[in-house]
Amino acid sequence: MSHPLYIAFIWHQHQPLYKSPGSALSPSQQYRLPWVRLHGTKDYLDLVLLLERYPKLHQTVNLVPSLILQLEDYIAGTAFDPYLTACLTPDEQLSQEQREFIIQHFFDANHHTLIDPHPRYSQLYQQRQEKGQAWCLANWELPDYGDLLAWHNLAWIDPLFWDDPEIATWLKQGRNFSLSDRQRIYSKQREILSRIIPQHRKMQEAGQLEVTTTPYTHPILPLLADTNSGRVAVPNMTLPKQRFQWEEDIPRHLRKAWNFYKDRFGQIPRGLWPSEQSVSPAILPHIINQGFKWICSDEAVLGWTLKHFFYRDGAGNVQQPELLYRPYRLQTAEGDLSIVFRDHRLSDLIGFTYSAMPAKKAAADLVGHLQAIAKMQRESQSEQPWLVTIALDGENCWEFYPEDGKPFLEALYQSLSDEPHLKLVTVSEFLEEFPATATIPGGQLHSGSWVDGSFTTWIGDRAKNRAWDYLTEAREMLASHPEATEENNPEAWEALYAAEGSDWFWWFGAGHSSNQDAIFDQLFREHLFGIYKALNEPVPPYLKQPVEIHEAQGSHTPQGFIHPVIDGKGDEQDWDKAGRIEIGGARGTMHNSSVIQRLWYGVDHLNFYLRLDFKGGVAPGGDFPTELNLLWFYPEKTMVNSPVPLADVPDAAPLNYLFHHLLEVNLLTQSIQFREAGDNYQWHPRFSRAQVALNSCLELAVPWADLQVPPDYPLRLILVLADEGRFCNYLPENALIPIEVP
Repeated sequence: MSHPLYIAFIWHQHQPLYKSPGSALSPSQQYRLPWVRLHGTKDYLDLVLLLERYPKLHQTVNLVPSLILQLEDYIAGTAFDPYLTACLTPDEQLSQEQREFIIQHFFDANHHTLIDPHPRYSQLYQQRQEKGQAWCLANWELPDYGDLLAWHNLAWIDPLFWDDPEIATWLKQGRNFSLSDRQRIYSKQREILSRIIPQHRKMQEAGQLEVTTTPYTHPILPLLADTNSGRVAVPNMTLPKQRFQWEEDIPRHLRKAWNFYKDRFGQIPRGLWPSEQSVSPAILPHIINQGFKWICSDEAVLGWTLKHFFYRDGAGNVQQPELLYRPYRLQTAEGDLSIVFRDHRLSDLIGFTYSAMPAKKAAADLVGHLQAIAKMQRESQSEQPWLVTIALDGENCWEFYPEDGKPFLEALYQSLSDEPHLKLVTVSEFLEEFPATATIPGGQLHSGSWVDGSFTTWIGDRAKNRAWDYLTEAREMLASHPEATEENNPEAWEALYAAEGSDWFWWFGAGHSSNQDAIFDQLFREHLFGIYKALNEPVPPYLKQPVEIHEAQGSHTPQGFIHPVIDGKGDEQDWDKAGRIEIGGARGTMHNSSVIQRLWYGVDHLNFYLRLDFKGGVAPGGDFPTELNLLWFYPEKTMVNSPVPLADVPDAAPLNYLFHHLLEVNLLTQSIQFREAGDNYQWHPRFSRAQVALNSCLELAVPWADLQVPPDYPLRLILVLADEGRFCNYLPENALIPIEVP
């Protein structure tokens, strides 16, 4: 029997608890950040409304209980955050502190997609970027503040709702927004938020949608069971001083999520999205005992479990796909549990790369990958149908897409509706028709997450471990009060659940940063503070100090995918997740260390990106060399290589290595020549689609197709400066630039 290729999209909708427990006794809840309200008007409702237009397509959406709780506060009008408070304040009553806050934070959005399309919002943004915050504070008048307050909210309303008469009027109005206008915009936000849960419930009851849940406040369950589980993937991990072992909290989070879901959706949940797709053998009995039928995780976890690395061909398609594209049955003493594993690359293409491509081309690329998998399924003559799981964050990626991803999703959904060999299903639909036949003993399941199959994002460095030690102390304090039950002291338990959430640990220490790290730090400590306060215990003095000092970082490795516009302007948002190497003045060893100040580098699935920042006022030819050479070194790979084709190159590592690809950039003409090493130490010209631009900085994009390297491959890069073919200098000073092909 010939089966179509089944595809399960799972969209994960989540926000941490922004509500400060310090204001829990107030009728209105004080929220530290506005993201539930803003993502609520931009990302949660439109995703399923758009899907509803394509009734043949079935999908799964995961809604985290802590997100729903906060949506309900905003709908009830009891949630207020500093951004909202400023918006509802008469212009003339804005304090100096509020004005500073507005100028600093009301452009917190991707300016390419959310600010630039709106002329008035873009005008205010450019004033702040070009003239600075101090100038705005000194020169802006009340209408400037009023318009910024309005546009900060309007830009986050999804384009799907722009045909609403009131919204259309505001977008056309553009400027001179009154307090009354802003009050109506806030009412419109609440109106959109109020439709989110009913729409999901309606579509689930109609059979087009499956709604799943997550442990109550999104904790990393394996780490609640035992922080030592971090050493399964990283045996030499530095662990917190105190071992956190509170496995009994796992059924509490699961039970609260289960009951919460039943109350909102009128039925019991079948699927569970483990927070950050984090799993371990220890958590399985609790999930089974609560009644969940299936969970999802990442291909890296499956790879570790099977001791199999999922290699991909040059097109990015998985080799041995039959191992990944099937559900498995986890066998435990408590019973069995189905598990599906997502295709990491296809999920990341939507999450991080397709936003940089034209919508129809991106949709065609994804459908092309699925058609290739369907062909492999047919050729395998497998009697069991395949299930491709594409699971990812359903909110943050759309900020980088034009029109919040609407053109991309429309093109994708239309193509999938028209393709007879591809069938979109919910996970439960597939499992009911085709129960898992492949089995994995529960004890064999790897302990890890979607991030590299490990827990290093949440534990293992100094700041993260310190936060775990603080949490351990608070948890033990609660345990020393057996009289404090959830029934008679819910405040203490709610504070504990909030502090056990994963998000605080995500932002602590290395790996991730934002301009709101200090607020996440404060919220974590406030939740711990709430435990002691509810127990009438003295608060430890260390909770009054930040877990870590939040300073601007110097040199660091990439923190995520980037998609910069190559125009030589070095847009700060484009490069905020790039790796950075401080060059100028680091040791004073470079001949021109004061000219090149900083090197940025990063990747997406299409390109490698490089940026060089120069000292102000310098120009190629006079102040520094005219030629930049990028030379790629391929470690542990046998291939034809050649030495640097320049005169006067010192015979010293790494300059005396042999390289395979060379991209020469003429900084005067901004022209490029691409060459590949050949026999007898020759360099042969090759075609390149690399982009280069030199303005206030140098920006460069080199397609992976030029380098012809497979996915999941390590490269090394050195930059060599030259004048008329003669060596001048190289950078970075201390090591080759490490590049990981996605």
